[in-house]
Amino acid sequence: MAEHNHEHHHHEMPQKSRIEEALSKYNLDVKDEDVKEAVKKIIAEKVHENDTLEVKKFLMGSVELTTLKTTDSDESVLAFTERVNQFEEAYPNLPHVATICVYPRFAKIVSETLEVEGVEVACVSGSFPSSQALIEVKTIETSLAVKDGATEIDMVLSVGDFLSGDYDTVCDEIQQMKEACGDQKMKVILETGCLKTATNIKTASILAMYAGADYIKTSTGKLEPAATPEAAYVMCQAIKEYYDETGIQIGFKPAGGLNSVMDALIYYTIVKEVLGEKWLTNQWFRMGTSRLANMLLSEVIGEETKFF
Repeated sequence: MAEHNHEHHHHEMPQKSRIEEALSKYNLDVKDEDVKEAVKKIIAEKVHENDTLEVKKFLMGSVELTTLKTTDSDESVLAFTERVNQFEEAYPNLPHVATICVYPRFAKIVSETLEVEGVEVACVSGSFPSSQALIEVKTIETSLAVKDGATEIDMVLSVGDFLSGDYDTVCDEIQQMKEACGDQKMKVILETGCLKTATNIKTASILAMYAGADYIKTSTGKLEPAATPEAAYVMCQAIKEYYDETGIQIGFKPAGGLNSVMDALIYYTIVKEVLGEKWLTNQWFRMGTSRLANMLLSEVIGEETKFF
């Protein structure tokens, strides 16, 4: 994957104009009505052709199996991880999940217990889900998660700063968090339900990518509304334009509110239609959910099962 090179014109001009210059390359005048229409059309015309066994198998391999509960404990997270280990034995012909996503304090347990090759250890970090902590606290939490074995970090964009128009702080924090990740991948959660408009979602997407995100993610799942097809469409448009402009491929992760196999098929179809085949791998397309894994598995094997 191409390394982000967001530092290139750090010194020539003051920060403000650098961010404005970056944003000026993209179409940020996005009409909510147009987005609704485009999504309606994709759902009506394209989703049915992806409603296949092959796609559902693929989607299983894109699931970020997530537990972010107040009641999580060493024991519960250990059991959660063991299920992923057992899945490989129970269903050797099916793809394993893409990641296990937990709070940073459980990174060590997951990384020490996980036996399946290719499953990433993702941690939500930086005072998830509000992101309302001092940047020093956020970066320390992130460094510790990585030290304990996290291979991916999911951080929340500073939504309050963004809505206040303080893009400098937003970008600066993402950059510092990316530095704290070292070589590990970082997802930036936009919390699209708080951003409300397509223009805000597009702007936040561009800022996140520009500042160092490896993935952009819709939501924490802790606020309503969480992921929506409209937000996904706008984010995928941003990823496409960013890729065309820079040549840097950024991943996409809808999360929160993925309650059915149809939801998963809709997100898959949006990615396919807007971004194309190049994004249809479990490296570039992820879905954050806990309940969806069992639903997908049930449809793939043809009987109701509660494996996870």
